[in-house]
Amino acid sequence: MTSDTTNLLIVSAHAADFVWRAGGAAALTTARGGRVTIVCLSYGERGESARYWRQGLDLEQVKAARHREAAAAAEVLGAELRTLDVGDYPIVETDELLDELVRIYREVQPTAVLTHTTVDPWNTDHPLASRLAQKARIIAQAPGYQPGEKVLGAPPVFLFEPHQSEYCEFRPEVLLDITEVWPTKLEAMRCMEGQEHLWDYYTDVAKRRGVQARRNSGPNLGLTTDAMAEAYMRVFPQVADQLA
Repeated sequence: MTSDTTNLLIVSAHAADFVWRAGGAAALTTARGGRVTIVCLSYGERGESARYWRQGLDLEQVKAARHREAAAAAEVLGAELRTLDVGDYPIVETDELLDELVRIYREVQPTAVLTHTTVDPWNTDHPLASRLAQKARIIAQAPGYQPGEKVLGAPPVFLFEPHQSEYCEFRPEVLLDITEVWPTKLEAMRCMEGQEHLWDYYTDVAKRRGVQARRNSGPNLGLTTDAMAEAYMRVFPQVADQLA
């Protein structure tokens, strides 16, 4: 994944996932004139909103708070937010949800897709979101599905880093330098007030991946000692005309 990708589609299980894991990629894309569409399958109202439940909010109030946070974060990143509100813990695959994702793929025509890993023993909603995102991509490529619509090409799929990567079979195959937009990502993270405890955690993740990016790039990219980065896995082979 290069930082000048012009049309990203991010499929996020819950309303905050895209911020922690792909906020830098989103900020880079929009800062360079590209488009970012973020699809949140749910608000994470049941499983990832403990702070609001402790405050005595009811379900609809929790969802409203999560929507405000996600909308504010997406605005900071310069991205378009689409919330499907299908519920969480668990997210359930339905024909209607799959059809909606296929429709979004064909409408957006992304040049790259970012989503969760297919393994996460800590949160089964994340692998389900990944499988849905990849299944919808395949269906959107099929000319015989809703004939007459513009079919999808073959956008690469990148899996963003999970919360506990060592348990999720995650390999940091792509290290994306987000140093120039780190202040933007941090501002977006701070919009997620219901999960304030993760602000420092994902700052530390970005620092650690920045160190790895600097060591692996050598002098080629000119990364500084304060580099910040995000890590991704590829699902499909990279097609290139040279090895670099």
